[in-house]
Amino acid sequence: MSRDTVLSIGRIYCDLVFTGLDHMPKQGSEVFAEALTPTLGGGALIVAGQCAALGRRSALVSRYGTDRLSVALEDMLDGIDVDLSYLERAADAGPQVTVAMVEGTERAFLSRRAGSVEPNTLAAALADERAAHLHIAEYATLVEIPDLVARAKDNGLSVSLDPSWDDALIHSPDLIEACQGIDLFLPNLAEGRAITGKDAPEDVLTALAPHFPIVALKLGQEGAMLSHQGRVISAPADKVKVVDTTGAGDTFDAGLIGTWLTGGKPGDWLAAAIAAASRSIQSIGGVQIRRQV
Repeated sequence: MSRDTVLSIGRIYCDLVFTGLDHMPKQGSEVFAEALTPTLGGGALIVAGQCAALGRRSALVSRYGTDRLSVALEDMLDGIDVDLSYLERAADAGPQVTVAMVEGTERAFLSRRAGSVEPNTLAAALADERAAHLHIAEYATLVEIPDLVARAKDNGLSVSLDPSWDDALIHSPDLIEACQGIDLFLPNLAEGRAITGKDAPEDVLTALAPHFPIVALKLGQEGAMLSHQGRVISAPADKVKVVDTTGAGDTFDAGLIGTWLTGGKPGDWLAAAIAAASRSIQSIGGVQIRRQV
């Protein structure tokens, strides 16, 4: 049996994506959007779905709520080509809601977490003989399961982490130390700046590179940079029409992870990641679902 599956762990959110805003709302004011799309989201789901879309087997390791909103969107799970055998359904796992507001290429999020992030299926997922890699979709997941990287390594898996923005955690002085053992560290520029205290992308990458074998720094409209074995490469973003940037960073992660697992050169990994993110921002939501509710 070949080890070719990406496990993706993290919370599943019920995303309410508002698009077509003239400007972001300010305190005491009201803004009307052109469109609202309810969908499922969260880095774990998006990475799993995008890995599958790119031809890589993937399994979602998560918990899903039984509340009314979660149930209303649950049919969407069947529209994503991922293995759901390690999905635990639990009353305390929802509703987990994210309101995403999109203005051109800018976006803002308001989210609520519910219950524990660790599913009762985690041990079985890590021991799956098909599993090759574990992607951790939020640093908050690692905070809740601090031995997660060690457990994955004990089972022979490589590990990636997208820190994801969390006001309460992103400035933690212990973040880098807590991430030791991570093979692929995948922040965006805002997260990288918060973690390192540096401003210029080159300085952020230089500060992170000694701690991780591979760092890919997402720069939005400016493309991305990657460090590997003392070498730094960069690539521009593709020029495409932007519809919704929600999930673009997670889709970038999926493109990089899948290509890295097949071998190749750093330039290939970065090109595949940027191409995947470019496709993502041309439609609403972080992952394409075959059947909407």
